[in-house]
Amino acid sequence: MKNVLMIGMGRFGKYTAKKLNEFGHDVMAVDKDEDRVNKIMEYVTSARIGDATDSLFLKTLGIKDFDICIVAVGDAFLEALEITSLLKELGAEKVISRATSATMEKFLLRNGADAVVFPERQMANWTAIRYSSENIENYIEVSDGYAIYEVKVPSDWHNKRIDEIDVRRRYGINILGIRNGKMNMNPAYDTVLHKQDTMLVLGRNETLQKMFHL
Repeated sequence: MKNVLMIGMGRFGKYTAKKLNEFGHDVMAVDKDEDRVNKIMEYVTSARIGDATDSLFLKTLGIKDFDICIVAVGDAFLEALEITSLLKELGAEKVISRATSATMEKFLLRNGADAVVFPERQMANWTAIRYSSENIENYIEVSDGYAIYEVKVPSDWHNKRIDEIDVRRRYGINILGIRNGKMNMNPAYDTVLHKQDTMLVLGRNETLQKMFHL
């Protein structure tokens, strides 16, 4: 369980705070808008109304007590930069800041952010990939050109065993799971594939896209 400070209760901040709460983390929500704070109260451990660009206000929160500080005010460029910088000055262990452009990302990193997230860009990438092919059921970008796709079993793999296809040696991909009504995340090598099933496959983006005609 982590102690998380979430600054900014717009859509991104609100949904992130709710999800952190679902995972059992302690979340303090902060926003200068009283109405936003009131709407998130039932989903967080505690909440404060105040201006996070005010160093005196931030000091009252006990910044060093938080494992993660999330700055979710990406629409306000200068405000996000100022809050990010102040958090680091006050001893924040880890600061994650929301950005809306590559330029903003660069300045946030220079001003103390340990990592930067692009909710809109990341969702746009997911949407474009997910709905650009009828074969894709889901998609997760991993790193360094690798990704996990949930794809339909190709028709020429129908009624064949995983070891018979030998995808790891022949294609350099790994089958992580098989969904046939419910997801089996530990498929055996002798698992028989069916064209109505979907698979979770891990590999290089270009290999997966070419192989499954994505």
